[in-house]
Amino acid sequence: MRGQVLTIRTREYVVAARLLGAPDWRIVRTHVLPNAATPIVVQASLSVAFAILAEASLSFLGLGVQPPEPSWGSMINAGRGYLQQAPWIVFGPGAALFITVLGLNVVGDALRDALDPRLSTR
Repeated sequence: MRGQVLTIRTREYVVAARLLGAPDWRIVRTHVLPNAATPIVVQASLSVAFAILAEASLSFLGLGVQPPEPSWGSMINAGRGYLQQAPWIVFGPGAALFITVLGLNVVGDALRDALDPRLSTR
């Protein structure tokens, strides 16, 4: 966030607003925050997918949430012993994990494409 704000602060439209006498709070509200929020929202949506994957990985190794609490990683680990007899025990939580992470990445990519003015071809 700090890097985005420092970059936006030096843009021509912010300098022009400052030269026209706009107060700092108005410059921040109308120019800096809308332009800095877009990359933060996209990064947050991609980071949530990584956090889910990290939690599932740690739970698979036994280092995440403890067994009374449900976790896709611990469900995959518990079904590992039954892979030959009942593969759906592993594939169900694995598919749910895959679809969730893929969906969050697609949403983050779509948000980046929709909100980034430099990528639009209009």
